[in-house]
Amino acid sequence: MKFGVVVFPGSNCDHDAWYSISHNLGHKAEFVWHRETRLSDLDAVILPGGFSYGDYLRCGAIAKFSPVMSAVKDFAAAGGLVAGICNGFQILTECGLLPGALIRNRNLKFICRELPVAVETTDSSFTNAAVKGQVLRLPIAHGEGCYVADERTLDELEAEDRVAFRYLDNANGSQRAIAGILDARRNVLGMMPHPERATDPLMGSSDGLVVFESMVGALAERR
Repeated sequence: MKFGVVVFPGSNCDHDAWYSISHNLGHKAEFVWHRETRLSDLDAVILPGGFSYGDYLRCGAIAKFSPVMSAVKDFAAAGGLVAGICNGFQILTECGLLPGALIRNRNLKFICRELPVAVETTDSSFTNAAVKGQVLRLPIAHGEGCYVADERTLDELEAEDRVAFRYLDNANGSQRAIAGILDARRNVLGMMPHPERATDPLMGSSDGLVVFESMVGALAERR
């Protein structure tokens, strides 16, 4: 399988994602510069964490205008797997691929710590290798990670089983403790915790591997 990791000015988790795929999973991974207009021969795309364009306007608000995002939208529309992690999640909400928004944490402080996160659904290309209710120990590192949406959207996400992950320790104050969601077609994932930072025992947890293993398994089934 071949993964593309998009690199924006200010990305800082791109190498973590690349290493997780290429070294911990043993699959091909390549960096995709934000000025690219085509995504050729990729099986999946990862929008990594960081501070795209310095978050100068609003997290993800400038990145959504990058040339590569038109290609990412086309890729997702064609059924390609797209995973946005942390800043990547923010970008996906800003460009309309996922509903809701990410705002300042409830304590108005940057939070960097490991949290227990529960898998809410296994009916997705990002969680099929997990068990429903499985608790993953994943780090978070964000100042704007509080997920918010209107009540109708929140009800739809839960009714359609599109809440992928939920915090067991809701440190950032996300509505209904939502840590990750899926789009209506279930091929786009946004999550604030960092699975790529928990893919090797040397990191203290390899729980994040289940997300990438799920993606590989889903892609293998397609082939």
